[in-house]
Amino acid sequence: MNATVITYAIYLLIALPLTIWVARTLFQNGRVFLVDCFHGNESLADSVNRLLLMGFYLVNFGFVTLYLKLASDVEETRGVVEALSAKLGVVLLVLGGMHFFNLWIFTKMRKRATLHLAPPPLPPSGVVG
Repeated sequence: MNATVITYAIYLLIALPLTIWVARTLFQNGRVFLVDCFHGNESLADSVNRLLLMGFYLVNFGFVTLYLKLASDVEETRGVVEALSAKLGVVLLVLGGMHFFNLWIFTKMRKRATLHLAPPPLPPSGVVG
Protein backbone atom coordinates (compact mmCIF):
# COMPACT_ATOMS: atom_id res chain seq x y z
CA MET A 1 0.00 0.00 0.00
CA ASN A 2 1.45 3.37 -0.97
CA ALA A 3 1.37 6.62 1.00
CA THR A 4 -1.52 8.08 -1.03
CA VAL A 5 -3.83 5.16 -0.21
CA ILE A 6 -2.77 5.34 3.44
CA THR A 7 -3.61 9.06 3.41
CA TYR A 8 -7.06 8.29 1.99
CA ALA A 9 -7.69 5.66 4.65
CA ILE A 10 -6.57 7.87 7.54
CA TYR A 11 -8.61 10.78 6.17
CA LEU A 12 -11.77 8.68 6.08
CA LEU A 13 -11.05 7.13 9.49
CA ILE A 14 -10.87 10.62 10.99
CA ALA A 15 -13.36 12.65 8.92
CA LEU A 16 -16.32 10.27 9.10
CA PRO A 17 -16.29 9.71 12.90
CA LEU A 18 -15.66 13.45 13.36
CA THR A 19 -18.77 14.20 11.31
CA ILE A 20 -20.80 11.69 13.34
CA TRP A 21 -19.57 13.21 16.62
CA VAL A 22 -20.45 16.76 15.53
CA ALA A 23 -23.87 15.66 14.24
CA ARG A 24 -24.73 13.81 17.46
CA THR A 25 -23.60 16.75 19.59
CA LEU A 26 -25.74 19.17 17.58
CA PHE A 27 -28.68 16.74 17.67
CA GLN A 28 -28.56 16.31 21.45
CA ASN A 29 -27.96 19.94 22.35
CA GLY A 30 -30.14 21.52 19.67
CA ARG A 31 -33.39 20.00 20.89
CA VAL A 32 -34.00 22.63 23.59
CA PHE A 33 -33.45 25.41 21.08
CA LEU A 34 -35.85 23.83 18.59
CA VAL A 35 -38.53 23.26 21.23
CA ASP A 36 -38.33 26.98 22.01
CA CYS A 37 -38.51 27.88 18.31
CA PHE A 38 -41.63 25.77 17.92
CA HIS A 39 -43.44 27.17 21.00
CA GLY A 40 -43.00 24.04 23.12
CA ASN A 41 -44.25 21.65 20.43
CA GLU A 42 -41.85 18.84 21.32
CA SER A 43 -43.01 16.38 18.69
CA LEU A 44 -42.47 18.94 15.92
CA ALA A 45 -39.09 19.95 17.36
CA ASP A 46 -37.98 16.31 17.60
CA SER A 47 -39.11 15.62 14.04
CA VAL A 48 -37.27 18.66 12.67
CA ASN A 49 -34.22 17.73 14.73
CA ARG A 50 -34.13 14.24 13.19
CA LEU A 51 -34.57 15.67 9.69
CA LEU A 52 -31.74 18.12 10.32
CA LEU A 53 -29.55 15.27 11.53
CA MET A 54 -30.21 13.26 8.37
CA GLY A 55 -29.54 16.27 6.16
CA PHE A 56 -26.35 17.03 8.06
CA TYR A 57 -25.13 13.48 7.53
CA LEU A 58 -25.98 13.48 3.82
CA VAL A 59 -24.35 16.82 3.07
CA ASN A 60 -21.23 16.23 5.12
CA PHE A 61 -20.65 12.60 4.14
CA GLY A 62 -21.13 13.68 0.54
CA PHE A 63 -18.62 16.47 0.98
CA VAL A 64 -16.09 14.23 2.74
CA THR A 65 -16.24 11.64 -0.02
CA LEU A 66 -16.17 14.17 -2.88
CA TYR A 67 -13.21 15.93 -1.24
CA LEU A 68 -11.27 12.66 -0.92
CA LYS A 69 -9.17 12.93 -4.07
CA LEU A 70 -5.70 14.39 -3.72
CA ALA A 71 -4.20 16.62 -6.43
CA SER A 72 -0.93 14.65 -6.50
CA ASP A 73 0.55 11.47 -5.10
CA VAL A 74 1.83 11.48 -1.53
CA GLU A 75 5.32 10.07 -1.15
CA GLU A 76 6.64 10.61 2.38
CA THR A 77 5.32 10.80 5.92
CA ARG A 78 5.55 14.57 5.75
CA GLY A 79 3.28 14.56 2.69
CA VAL A 80 0.75 12.37 4.50
CA VAL A 81 0.61 14.78 7.43
CA GLU A 82 0.36 17.85 5.18
CA ALA A 83 -2.36 16.34 3.00
CA LEU A 84 -4.35 15.21 6.04
CA SER A 85 -4.07 18.59 7.75
CA ALA A 86 -5.30 20.39 4.63
CA LYS A 87 -8.17 17.98 4.01
CA LEU A 88 -9.31 17.77 7.63
CA GLY A 89 -8.96 21.53 8.08
CA VAL A 90 -11.38 22.13 5.23
CA VAL A 91 -13.79 19.49 6.59
CA LEU A 92 -13.73 21.19 10.00
CA LEU A 93 -14.38 24.59 8.41
CA VAL A 94 -17.34 23.20 6.46
CA LEU A 95 -18.76 21.55 9.59
CA GLY A 96 -18.38 24.82 11.52
CA GLY A 97 -19.88 26.84 8.67
CA MET A 98 -22.90 24.57 8.50
CA HIS A 99 -23.33 24.83 12.26
CA PHE A 100 -23.31 28.64 12.21
CA PHE A 101 -25.63 28.73 9.19
CA ASN A 102 -28.13 26.52 11.05
CA LEU A 103 -27.85 28.72 14.15
CA TRP A 104 -28.48 31.82 12.06
CA ILE A 105 -31.58 30.29 10.44
CA PHE A 106 -33.03 29.08 13.75
CA THR A 107 -32.26 32.36 15.49
CA LYS A 108 -34.31 34.12 12.80
CA MET A 109 -37.07 31.56 13.29
CA ARG A 110 -37.01 32.03 17.05
CA LYS A 111 -37.12 35.81 16.70
CA ARG A 112 -40.16 35.53 14.45
CA ALA A 113 -41.78 33.00 16.79
CA THR A 114 -41.39 35.27 19.82
CA LEU A 115 -42.52 38.45 18.03
CA HIS A 116 -46.03 38.08 19.47
CA LEU A 117 -44.53 38.30 22.99
CA ALA A 118 -43.08 41.77 22.36
CA PRO A 119 -44.89 44.74 23.89
CA PRO A 120 -47.01 46.80 21.51
CA PRO A 121 -45.41 49.88 20.00
CA LEU A 122 -45.85 53.09 21.98
CA PRO A 123 -48.10 55.82 20.62
CA PRO A 124 -46.37 59.03 19.53
CA SER A 125 -45.72 61.31 22.49
CA GLY A 126 -45.62 64.57 20.65
CA VAL A 127 -45.06 66.38 17.40
CA VAL A 128 -41.65 66.34 15.80
CA GLY A 129 -40.95 69.78 14.65
